[in-house]
Amino acid sequence: MKNALLEKVEQENLRTAELQFEIGDTVDVHVRILEGDKERVQIFNGVVIGRSGSGTREMFVVRRIVQGEGVERKFPIHSPRIAKVVVKRSGQVRRAKLNYLRDRTGKAVRLRERFPSGKQKAELAAAKVERKAAKRAKKASEAE
Repeated sequence: MKNALLEKVEQENLRTAELQFEIGDTVDVHVRILEGDKERVQIFNGVVIGRSGSGTREMFVVRRIVQGEGVERKFPIHSPRIAKVVVKRSGQVRRAKLNYLRDRTGKAVRLRERFPSGKQKAELAAAKVERKAAKRAKKASEAE
């Protein structure tokens, strides 16, 4: 059982908008990096091979191949350094942890793609229309 005070402090630091990705998804993780007094966004792309922890300690691991060498990076989900996570492709998996991908190379690393159902397609289309409308409204307000 958690301490009530600890729970309250954690609640304040949780991300308000939940990151929408699953294990097996190929994602672009946009990470804010401070260089001196400047801030820039660096993109780390790869396959999500696991999630662990809970609350503010929840983490996810992204793996990619760079020049024939496997590179993994662990990110805290609720970190303010994570600007956004963009899902590029959804992989169909039957495991919570994809550690077996570490032993594979080349085409064997690829996962079968998971396509959205009819209901999910409708939700994705509605979200796309909403984003376009927001973008148009932002352009209109900038033009004024």
